[in-house]
Order: sequence, then C-alpha cells, then structure tokens
Amino acid sequence: MHVTLTEHARCLYGDEYRPTPTCGLEHHEHYFVEELTFADADAILAMLRELSPHLVDGHLPVWIRNLAYRLVLLQRPDEPALMREAADSLYLHGPDWDHIAADLRHRADALEAGA
Repeated sequence: MHVTLTEHARCLYGDEYRPTPTCGLEHHEHYFVEELTFADADAILAMLRELSPHLVDGHLPVWIRNLAYRLVLLQRPDEPALMREAADSLYLHGPDWDHIAADLRHRADALEAGA
C-alpha cells in the first residue's frame, strides 16, 4: 500500500520532476481513483501541487486533475483562491470546460464581494 495519495499517483502516472520510485505493487487506475475519491482536501492538494507545481506541467491525466479539483471544491466550497486555481486548470485544458471555469471565477468573485 502506498503511504500517501501523492506517492500512489507518482507510481501510477510518473513525475515530471522526480524519478518514479521502484514499487512492487500492482497499479490499477481504479484503485487510485477510489483512494482519490475518499481523500481529504489537504491530501488532494498536496498531490496536485507536488506533481503539477506550475499547473501546466505534470503527468497527471487531465480527467484526474479535473476530478481532483472537483473533489477539493466539494470539501472546501467557500474558498475563492481554490475556485480560481481550479478555473485556471480548466482553462488550460479547454475550451470544453471554459463555461465551468468562468462560473467558478464568477462564484469566487461573488464570495469575495460578500465577505
């Protein structure tokens, strides 16, 4: 078993900045997705920021990034900075999700205006 979500992702998808560790475990994407689904926001953000520190890089599949940000926002729905970070990720991989990214930015602006 992997110790962290980041370690599991690194073994499965690789890491643009560090070598993929030698690991004797079987790697099946559905096990990683199950772990991601039930991970807390801090673990998910740690994975995203370590494996994609500049948002435009990394080996995480786009659909995994999108799912990860969605899960973080479900756990932390009132954090404008996270909404904008998720929106930036969506804009990079659009235009299919540009309308969702625009909505996230609008919601972030509304939250800040109401604060």
